[in-house]
Amino acid sequence: MPTAARVQELLIRGDVAGASTEALRDLGPGVLRYLRSVLQDEELAADAFSQFAENLWRGLPTFRGDASLRTWAFRIAWNVAASAQRDPWCRNRADLSAGMASGLADEIRTKTAVRRAREDEALDRLRQALTREEQSLLALRLDQGLSWAEIADVVSVDGERVQPATLMKRYERLKERMREMARREGLAT
Repeated sequence: MPTAARVQELLIRGDVAGASTEALRDLGPGVLRYLRSVLQDEELAADAFSQFAENLWRGLPTFRGDASLRTWAFRIAWNVAASAQRDPWCRNRADLSAGMASGLADEIRTKTAVRRAREDEALDRLRQALTREEQSLLALRLDQGLSWAEIADVVSVDGERVQPATLMKRYERLKERMREMARREGLAT
């Protein structure tokens, strides 16, 4: 049974903790990779992931299913990453140290860290030259494999929907720019 169906079934039964745990265990590693990729700071990504886990845990009972569970989770991650980059020292965060969401976030982060290899220094320089939006576009498409429609749902702000075709064009321009940057760095011919 797919994760979204299991989560929905648990929510129908009133098992919010079980549904949240299921969603975090399945989607958490990908979200953590996304946050690391976009934020490029391990501590900030860890804080953002804990906030993501808390937001997902609190918000799951109100999940309406307008988008897929995966898209909805990445939308939460997108918002958390934007907040973390805007004001990393003054975020309004709850103390999650004893909470179930925080414990599960720590478990996922620890397991994922063991499997994670450090990115090459030259590739890091290339990514740092990108805007948060460009980094997110790459991470959501390449690392997470989201469709253009799902990415549009994630990055649309204040009711203004970004068209999937627009994202595809941005992606093509970004790929060409990355190729040129890689050539300058001696990473490509």
